Amino acid sequence: MSAELRLIKEIIQPKMVIEGAGVRLLRSFAPSRENRFDPFLLFDHFAFNDPRETPLAGFPTHPHRGIETVTYMLEGSVRHRDSLGNMGVIAAGDVQWMTSGRGILHEEMPHPSAAGRVDGFQLWVNLPAALKMSRPRYQEIQAQEIPLLEKDGFSLRVVAGEFAGVGGPVTEIAAQPIYMEVQLLPGARFELNLPAEHTLLVYLFEGQALFGGTQPVTALRMLLFEAGERLLVETGLASGARFMLMAGAPFGEPIYPYGPFVMNTMEEIQQTLAELRAGTFIQPA
Repeated sequence: MSAELRLIKEIIQPKMVIEGAGVRLLRSFAPSRENRFDPFLLFDHFAFNDPRETPLAGFPTHPHRGIETVTYMLEGSVRHRDSLGNMGVIAAGDVQWMTSGRGILHEEMPHPSAAGRVDGFQLWVNLPAALKMSRPRYQEIQAQEIPLLEKDGFSLRVVAGEFAGVGGPVTEIAAQPIYMEVQLLPGARFELNLPAEHTLLVYLFEGQALFGGTQPVTALRMLLFEAGERLLVETGLASGARFMLMAGAPFGEPIYPYGPFVMNTMEEIQQTLAELRAGTFIQPA
């Protein structure tokens, strides 16, 4: 018996929003109590490619609690530092997977490539209740550490999870995610098997492709898929495609988001705000 094919449940057109110090973002979805994309909370596509946007804005110091933030760079770089003394640069092809846990303060400031471009994505992944107050940690992965797999007509970079026996360098994530960048040449075919109950999202940021054998989609779009065991993506002879793919196990827990915090109850958010006011939000490592 063949695996049940994943069909498109919803096509989302990203909307322009302003965050940080005037940063323009294309946002596909944001945290909400409906928690429709469990375990994923937010997906932003940021780019600073219009000369009228300079000087580059960024994300001055801000807090997080209860989530994981994932930065994936296509071009340019982001300099970061935090309240625990960590600092560094996320360059083109790099990934930073930050587990904020019980709390962290950090800033992220973009820097353009030689061509004057900054382009990348930020994904927020939820933490289950049992880990929301865990110790903060980073997994910073340089481009050369991310496996590149090239097969007939497509290539992919595996950040987390596994494909064709190739595992990504980001590990020990509660949502058991798959996170990868996939590129298809014209006339190519890509298939992925995954647990039927896992949430599956695809952000198509270049080109056009047919998903699930039924519907061609053109960039820029975020796709949410129905339950099923197999994703099928095909490109026509006229165009290739490039997309970010994310899948993970839902936690099935209620969430209460408030700005940069995502907890399970309103009382936990109130406690978080009280700690910020009292100066006890950041705890010693």
